[in-house]
Amino acid sequence: MKIIIAGAGEVGFHLAKLLSYESQEITLIDTTKDSLAYAGEHLDIRTIKGDATSIATLRDARIDTAELFIAVTSSESINITASVLAKQLGARRTIARISNTEFIENKEVVGFSKFGIDELISPESLAASEIELLLNQYGFNDTYQFENGALTMLGLRLSRTATFVGKTVKEAAELYSEVHFIPIAIQRYATQYTIIPRGDTIFKEGDKVVFVTSKGGDEELFELSGRVKVDIKNVMILGGSKIGYKTARDLCANKFNVKLIESKKLIAEDLAEELPNALIICGDGRNVDILDEESISEMDAFIAVTGNSETNIMSCLLAKSKGVKKTIALVENMDYYQLSQSIGIDTLINKKLLAANNIFRYIRKGEVVAMTKLTNMNAELLEFVVKPNSKITNKLIKDLKFPRSAIIGGVIRDGKGMIPLGTFKVEAGDRVVACCLPRSITEVETFFS
Repeated sequence: MKIIIAGAGEVGFHLAKLLSYESQEITLIDTTKDSLAYAGEHLDIRTIKGDATSIATLRDARIDTAELFIAVTSSESINITASVLAKQLGARRTIARISNTEFIENKEVVGFSKFGIDELISPESLAASEIELLLNQYGFNDTYQFENGALTMLGLRLSRTATFVGKTVKEAAELYSEVHFIPIAIQRYATQYTIIPRGDTIFKEGDKVVFVTSKGGDEELFELSGRVKVDIKNVMILGGSKIGYKTARDLCANKFNVKLIESKKLIAEDLAEELPNALIICGDGRNVDILDEESISEMDAFIAVTGNSETNIMSCLLAKSKGVKKTIALVENMDYYQLSQSIGIDTLINKKLLAANNIFRYIRKGEVVAMTKLTNMNAELLEFVVKPNSKITNKLIKDLKFPRSAIIGGVIRDGKGMIPLGTFKVEAGDRVVACCLPRSITEVETFFS
């Protein structure tokens, strides 16, 4: 697939890096020579120095042959303009990164597709939504929803008290009369290997396990994990960035008690006007005395979303030491992202990875409608729409010669999520969620293409 990316900043470079691993034909456009030189040295891609809103530059990139154009510069107006031009000049699909979340909220009303933008992506909005989902699924470190929660991906690390430690997958499933969850990936403690579990796979203490659950499955998992469920109501947010603002706004709308700390006075004053239901505090969130004054030990969750990864990590560790149950830190450095569990923070989130996950589904074959990479695991979760002529249609799961490095984790039919067993028959129109190791993705795609 020929893909053109406008913008060699953090999001653009990370996308180009991930897509180049997929052996895609990538062209990267940017006005900054140094950014392009760095990308050209580290990635097997073509680079073009120029303005993405220049018709000459787009033609130089052979926009008329591009199957996907992604505009992810730091300028919202450039991304929108470049995407419109790219579409008119022959690009098959276009994606624009935007920062104004009103555009996404009113996407259908405005009709962006009419003038050439197929999809809008806001890394800040994706991060805020991820944070809210994590708070609603307290106790789980990774979450992802399919079809508004018909199926949910949940990740947790098994403690010694977890009921199914020492049991096989089959034995754990027999603990309940109806199956509302299924393990789809396991990472053994202190290893980097991802296992696609089978019926005879044994759960071990310290395993990081990712499950797909239907309605009610999260409650069963919580019970089996040996944890006590605690509702999160009091939340402290560090940083009045776009992510901090949107997170506070959404949490206030859902009746959370929110305190937001912002060090810059003018920003804090603006936030106080725009967020009347949140308590805005002007101060340095790295100051232990300020955190103590604002009763950090009484908080259920602490979310650090400043522009500095180190500040976010250190403040979350401080919050954890004060007894805060749930900590979430925004990090830009991908090296930090691999360390979430070992450094004692519940969840690290990364805007670049969230944006890449959202965009990745456009390069997959078959009817992929959603996908996510599993955090710190070498696996992907893909949602396919089953077509009438798909290889999988009207087949029992047990009769499919599905690769052993992949597993069907759930099926959504008529809006209802189901955990399929071997005797389940897949029908046209079903949405199938599959977990795959990289080596099996191409083979899995053939079942749905």
